[in-house]
Amino acid sequence: MKLDKKNLLRIGMGVLILVVVVGVFIFLKKDKPNTKRNEEKPKEVTIIDENSKSRPIAFTIDNSDDARPFHSGLQKAYLVYEMINYADGRTRFLAMFKDSDAEKIGPIRSVRHYHLDYVLENDAILAHWGESTIAKTNLAKLKIDNVDGITYGSDSYKDNIKSNNYFWTGKEDTNISHKRFSSIELINKGIEKLKYTKETDEGNLFKYSASDLDVKNMENSNSANKIDIYFSNNNYVTYEYDEKTNSYKRFVKGKEHIDNLTNEQITVKNIITYKVKNYTIANNPNILQELENVGKGEGYYITDGYAVKINWSKECHDCKTKYTYDNGNEVILNDGNTFIEIMPTNRDLKIS
Repeated sequence: MKLDKKNLLRIGMGVLILVVVVGVFIFLKKDKPNTKRNEEKPKEVTIIDENSKSRPIAFTIDNSDDARPFHSGLQKAYLVYEMINYADGRTRFLAMFKDSDAEKIGPIRSVRHYHLDYVLENDAILAHWGESTIAKTNLAKLKIDNVDGITYGSDSYKDNIKSNNYFWTGKEDTNISHKRFSSIELINKGIEKLKYTKETDEGNLFKYSASDLDVKNMENSNSANKIDIYFSNNNYVTYEYDEKTNSYKRFVKGKEHIDNLTNEQITVKNIITYKVKNYTIANNPNILQELENVGKGEGYYITDGYAVKINWSKECHDCKTKYTYDNGNEVILNDGNTFIEIMPTNRDLKIS
């Protein structure tokens, strides 16, 4: 059968189309870069794993003048509370670590009863060396999981401590009460021995933003390049904004606050500060303070060179403190470490 020109043309076009289709198929099957794979991945929070159910470990850390040169591990804490410890304005830290590998933390001192409120609001396990009388009662009453250096500490150096000790006394040239330390590894051994639950469903105190917050354009936002926090003439803290690192350098009494573990000045991404009433509840003003931290009030969230007015509220001693803006929205933090400065009501806060 003869094929006319029209049929030949149709066959030719069909063959051409087939060749093109096969060619396209082969081309698509070739090993091409995966565009999705090459797309920039969304930023992730680095200060903690927000999906981790690990319970934080809270350490009570000495902040006296004699102890400060030996501060170790504060830079590795994701959350640090600073609050009055004595009537003369000296403070103490409660430093939170989560999924950390900090090999030296301290100097570790005794816990006060109001520290327990912040242990509870984070569902943390407490590491401390001794406690006040009220704290001792409340530790038992509230069944707070804790590892105490009085029971599990040692006056020997780390390399010489026995297997059932989870704290050591350092070789630092200072009074023995200012050179007691531990590590995450050792406290975890204590947690295992005491059979404490290592996981929690309580969630973290704060949510974090992996991308930098637009704090500059928030309502009630003002420049905050320098923050002066006066606990007393005996203790005042200064934070200075460093544009290069987009964080705050920490000073105490005009001197750089150095973390002995890194030998570098402590830097802070987020600062929250507010005031609560404090007063002495013992005959000796150096024995014990009370903090009226259940209630509500105003404060500031400071980050990226700006301060924004916020509100805080705490309904009960074991309730989580809530931080909100004036519009009622929850305060979400920039990715990075946070210092919460709980000041006396009669002391000055300067933001400039």
